[in-house]
Amino acid sequence: MARHGVTGVLLVGGASRRFGSPKALARFEGETLAERAYRVLATACDSVIAVGKTADGLPLPFPVVDDRSEIRAAMVGLAAGLRAAKTDLCLVLPVDLPHMTPDALRLLADGAENVAAAVPQTGPLPGVYRRSILPVVDQRIEAQDFALHRLLGELQTRVVELDESLLRNVNEPSDLR
Repeated sequence: MARHGVTGVLLVGGASRRFGSPKALARFEGETLAERAYRVLATACDSVIAVGKTADGLPLPFPVVDDRSEIRAAMVGLAAGLRAAKTDLCLVLPVDLPHMTPDALRLLADGAENVAAAVPQTGPLPGVYRRSILPVVDQRIEAQDFALHRLLGELQTRVVELDESLLRNVNEPSDLR
């Protein structure tokens, strides 16, 4: 069941330096990582926004909100997603977590009650962030500090324990096996 009042924000604008090609287009279990992540977010949230670089021209089956930045950093995608969202809570998922489940994302969203952010034990992504933190995010970007873990140090954050196997990200093509 989808969580109402939660916007899913899919980050598809990564540099994919180690991967060698756009991770969003890599295939895993019959679908691209982007399709898979979008589907998981759509199951867990009442709406989904994909954020990235429209100039990349990735052939995706859904629209991409341009983050309007030359910088490739999750912080920039977070800011664009928070700006575009119609809800206070934004569940942010990078495209390279193919094992993530809707149930785990719902747990994260539940963990965001009465705090600015909820993240798993492994760090800032995936994470649930409130739109009200946008000024702090913008200040970090203005200061050229793109480290999400340092942003969390400024926010009232709850850590939600998730199954570590769901949090394995894809850095190289061999990680898709």
